[in-house]
Amino acid sequence: MANLKEVRNRIASVNSTQQITKAMKMVSAAKLKRATNAILQLRPYATELQEMLSNLSASLEDGSSPFLQEREPVRVLVVVVTSNRGLAGAFNANAIKTANNLIAEKYPEQLKAGKVSIVAIGKKGQEFYQRRGYNVIGNNNEIFSNLNFVEVSKITDSIMQGFLDGKYDRVELVYNHFKNAALQFLVAEQLLPVPKTETKAEVKAAQVDYILEPSQEEIVAQLIPKNIKIQLYRAVLDSNASEHGARMTAMDKATDNAGELLRSLKLSYNQARQAAITTELTEIVSGAAALSNG
Repeated sequence: MANLKEVRNRIASVNSTQQITKAMKMVSAAKLKRATNAILQLRPYATELQEMLSNLSASLEDGSSPFLQEREPVRVLVVVVTSNRGLAGAFNANAIKTANNLIAEKYPEQLKAGKVSIVAIGKKGQEFYQRRGYNVIGNNNEIFSNLNFVEVSKITDSIMQGFLDGKYDRVELVYNHFKNAALQFLVAEQLLPVPKTETKAEVKAAQVDYILEPSQEEIVAQLIPKNIKIQLYRAVLDSNASEHGARMTAMDKATDNAGELLRSLKLSYNQARQAAITTELTEIVSGAAALSNG
């Protein structure tokens, strides 16, 4: 059994750790509230914009917008949204694992030929892919310090221009979708070319009779780039809220685990203290008995 000094040191260490995890949980809870408000306010707009675009573009040909043109995916870009900090459970590891599985399953030939590039939004993803020799484009680690639509749009503009210039034939997006503080699930979806979610016949059946000015083609040409920006911004906001939810949950569990460990250590301390007292009493009684016999 450990001596009393060792147990006291461990109790002090665990107690200090518990205070840190409790503080981190409170900080994440405060940040989660703001992040949740941001994503919940954006989601209805993003959904309606996507539906309106589907209705408007139902009767257009694929060549009406360069962002609708399907090409053979010779060069692939994968956008991976992680965080800048750890201590959030498996949040970052799961996002990276999902991106790796996507590349391995859909683009093994492109990966072997070195035609897979990465745009990492978040320091953890950036470091992971740089260490493994991937072609990591840009540095977006500061995006979460000033998270807004304008800053995310700069990343989207670069991605869209690369698609137009033929640098990428396919753009995939991987991020954590926020459901609640305890539940986030991974999403891997195609960003470019803009995927078709419904057949034209299905869309036409539900198509709204819009009055269009100046023309349907011009409106769609403006809406498609805006929709791409909104979808990436939504993914970043989703990931941001998921990060704080995952960290709050992880720190809550860590605080509980520290409490259980403290109870166990205090029990060990009391047992060691009782054993020491018993030993001292035995020595005193033995000494007294020896003196009386002498």
